[in-house]
Amino acid sequence: VKELMVFLGVAVFEIILAYLEKRDWKEAFFSVLPQRKGAVPLGEANDSSKRALSGKEDEDNDLDSN
Repeated sequence: VKELMVFLGVAVFEIILAYLEKRDWKEAFFSVLPQRKGAVPLGEANDSSKRALSGKEDEDNDLDSN
């Protein structure tokens, strides 16, 4: 747990430093966030991820109707 807190603290510090350099929160965040996590800004997801999300929502709705 201690290692995770240190990692998160370092990540936050790096994001703040990147913001001071770039003056853009979105650019700062995504320059620090590891690309392997596949994060994209809201509203900018590609079509396949939108379909995956909508498919999940449909699945949830089907469960609710039972």
